[in-house]
Amino acid sequence: MFRSLCLPLTSCCLLISSDSLHAEDWRYSLRAGAASVPRYSGSDERVVAPLLGAEIISPYGFFLDTQKGLGWAFDEDDFGLSVYIGASDVRKDRKSGFKGSDELDGMGSIKSRPLLGLDGTYNMGPIILGATFEHALEKDDDDHDTSAAWYRLKLSISAPFYEGDYGKLVGSLNSQFGDSNYVRTWYGVSAAQASRSQFRAHDTHGGLFSRGADLTWSLPIDDQWSVSTVLAVQYLANDAADSPIVERRMQTSLAGQAVYAF
Repeated sequence: MFRSLCLPLTSCCLLISSDSLHAEDWRYSLRAGAASVPRYSGSDERVVAPLLGAEIISPYGFFLDTQKGLGWAFDEDDFGLSVYIGASDVRKDRKSGFKGSDELDGMGSIKSRPLLGLDGTYNMGPIILGATFEHALEKDDDDHDTSAAWYRLKLSISAPFYEGDYGKLVGSLNSQFGDSNYVRTWYGVSAAQASRSQFRAHDTHGGLFSRGADLTWSLPIDDQWSVSTVLAVQYLANDAADSPIVERRMQTSLAGQAVYAF
């Protein structure tokens, strides 16, 4: 959940920086803020977690981002593309710091594993079409319910609502799709998990699992400092919405951060 929330902020910083990929200088940025998010996708419990990060962009488009991973970005005219290698999100079956929930006791923890990503954007005047495709590799683990390889696709359309003295306000709509392993990993309950937890067994299939909207406000303070806020809403659908682990279909997140670029 934290990673999904931070992606709009990270992608925004990446796209802004990629406008000058052919510049001779390296670019660096530091981020700090906080986010109020559900403890897991479908939870009605919330947690306020810190957002800390850094990014390095080379003159040739290669970047290292603590949130997204190691990758390369390309931006020319109306088309942008980035590829990256990072780490997938996690879900713990108990409260541990800013992660997990005791409600998931017996479900087993979903551990992080290597993730390959492809992110593309296409500008149609003020409208921006976006697509993010991610593949998490299978983890060498005895528990197939929480370690299978999966695919996720996010499609989005965004447009600016306001741009002026008080910054820039951008709205976005999105739909997210997952293969059968993705939906089963995050929303399914196998017979083994049902025997260990409070939940009934729940079979799942691949397909659309959520629709959402984001509202992003960004304000540059000077040439180095800027602040931004993201309000994100996700509405779980189909097998994800029917999952017994889902306590609330409507998931809302609010994040704010300051960025120092040099």
